[in-house]
Parts: sequence; structure tokens; C-alpha cells
Amino acid sequence: MDYDLILASGSPRRRDILANMGFKFKIEAADIDETAFLGEDPADYTARMARQKALKVAASHPELPVLGADTAVILDGQIFGKPRDRADAKNMILALSGRTHQVLTAVTVVQGEREESILERTEVTFCQVSPELAEIYVASGESDDKSGSYALQGIAAMLIEKVHGSVSCVVGLPACQVRLLLGRFGLQPRTVSAS
Repeated sequence: MDYDLILASGSPRRRDILANMGFKFKIEAADIDETAFLGEDPADYTARMARQKALKVAASHPELPVLGADTAVILDGQIFGKPRDRADAKNMILALSGRTHQVLTAVTVVQGEREESILERTEVTFCQVSPELAEIYVASGESDDKSGSYALQGIAAMLIEKVHGSVSCVVGLPACQVRLLLGRFGLQPRTVSAS
């Protein structure tokens, strides 16, 4: 077996971060209901999603650590999920314009009966974004499947004035914190290489 961890996520961003960190893993995306409970706190929601993803996949793999993660963009207590369409994406970008919002990424690792979780918070401040610039950005397609309708590591970098906290948290997996968490399960990076 050429892996010692299972990633319970189909996110290419999470896959890339974990691979760049030098971990050897298998991907098995968890299909769960991601509907928030009425009045659910965003941090509680994010933690619940990460835990449910890990537990669902861990049920079939009790021998290996399973990592589940969830990322949410929060503005004024409201969760900005993935956009329904490009009009929704544009509305999200304009709502974030000139404002500071939070990005929460929760991570849960489950192995057998053992379970550990972390929750990382990062603040992201957008510059003022005109409707025309929002339209140009959304037309690129980058916002289509992203929480909050943007990808900090992509074209959206031109919309972001500053980031306070873990950049990789915003991308979908807080790398340093995840390395420390996996270390508590006896996992260490196998190899890392510069691109």
C-alpha cells in the first residue's frame, strides 16, 4: 500500500496542499448532506461538515487515519457557500467588496475510535470591486465551484487587499496545523520537493 492516509474530499485544492506537504494518501470523497441547520453557528456548521465527511469514509477504513475538511466564507454571520450560478457569484463578490470577512476551515482526523479536530480562522479583506470588475472575474469561471465565489490562489488575488492568518486555510487546508495534527497520529511527510 503506497499511502497511509485517506482524504475524504474531492477538492483539488486540498489534494494539492496535502501532496505538496509530502503525505501519501488515497482520495475517497464523502457524499454527505451539506445543508446547514436553521440558525446554526457558522463555526459549528463547518466543524460538523468536516467531522461528518471523516466519519463517513472512516466507517469503511477503520485501520487508517481519515482526514475530512470543510471551508466556509463568513460575512456578517452569514455563510457564503458555492454559488448557484454566475449571477449569484457576482452578488457574492460585490457583497465582499471593500469588506473584511472570515474564512473558517475545520479539519477532523478519525482513526478507529480516535478522533481529533481543529478549526482555523483567517481574515480576508477585499479591495473595492466595481460591478464591471466583478463581471470580468466571474466570467473567468474561477468562481464557479468556490466557497464565497473566489479563489485566493488564483485570479482573485487581484481583488484581495490583505490576508490576516493562514493563507492555506483560505485555499482549503491550513497546512501547518494539519501537519501538526497528522503528526499526533504518527504521520510525517515522506518527501517534499520544490517545483
